[in-house]
Amino acid sequence: MPTENPAQNTVKHWQECADVYDFLEQIRLRPGMWLPNGSLQHLQSMLIGYRVALGVHSIDESFIFWPEEDFTRWLREQHGISGSLGWAAAIEHRTPADSTPIDEFFRLLAQYRQGGGGGER
Repeated sequence: MPTENPAQNTVKHWQECADVYDFLEQIRLRPGMWLPNGSLQHLQSMLIGYRVALGVHSIDESFIFWPEEDFTRWLREQHGISGSLGWAAAIEHRTPADSTPIDEFFRLLAQYRQGGGGGER
């Protein structure tokens, strides 16, 4: 997820993350540490846990990764990627041979945030 802010490209402890995008940046920088075998299914599970924790602690933070939320709808509308199996499985199944599911997720997320529907940050 390329960004103009070089401070965001700095590895830090997860407890120093300000929001879900900051946390995802840490995963992008070190995917092998966070995602066994590069599995987007693991990432989706982590993000569901993140969303549940927001609710448990009554934290109001925008969250686009829940099934049928903004990111999933955008994938379907802009790329024809069905969310019936969840966005992670859909991306894993449609990853081009010259890429990895993790790289594809972060490419799509950057595209989403740069004008495809997600100006959250």
